Amino acid sequence: MNTLFRSFAAVLLLGVCSLAGAAQPTPAALPGDSVYQLPVPLTDSAGVTRDWRALRGKTRLMSMFYTNCQYICPLIVESGKAVERQLTPAQQKRLGVVLISMDPARDNPAALKKVMDQRKLDPARWTLAAPKPDDVRAVAGVLGVRYRQLADGGFNHSSMLILVDSEGRILARTEKVGSQPDPDFVNAVKKATGD
Repeated sequence: MNTLFRSFAAVLLLGVCSLAGAAQPTPAALPGDSVYQLPVPLTDSAGVTRDWRALRGKTRLMSMFYTNCQYICPLIVESGKAVERQLTPAQQKRLGVVLISMDPARDNPAALKKVMDQRKLDPARWTLAAPKPDDVRAVAGVLGVRYRQLADGGFNHSSMLILVDSEGRILARTEKVGSQPDPDFVNAVKKATGD
């Protein structure tokens, strides 16, 4: 009788474990054209490191920048803010903004946080993060950002905002930066966030 009880308990436990495993769905495979196909750890302004695939699930504006930039990078930030101002509060909640550093050697969490604070960026919607130095070129490649480092430590780089859907597929991009956003790009953002 004791052996029968143990066998019954083992079968019951196996069934419960199977049900528990079935209750936790595995995420769907990423589309082949998703920027999140690239496995890259990013360290944000709070010092938290996570795989950038964790950004999946929300429409996002993305760009690359560096904190020591005095000219174009502040305009990239202003462009993101200008796009946000064109959205309803509900659309703003459905949109995240991610700026990825091309200068991880200098853009540590403290430098990223300083920009967050100076530019009054909402950490609920904005993420400033740096990849590992060896990953910068790969991130730039999937986003279509061109850059080269200068002798003084600065960078020449393309300036753009890139709109990706919740699965990381590029929907639109604009190279118009500044406080007056590109109307066609804003319309694409509104459409992606449920206008």
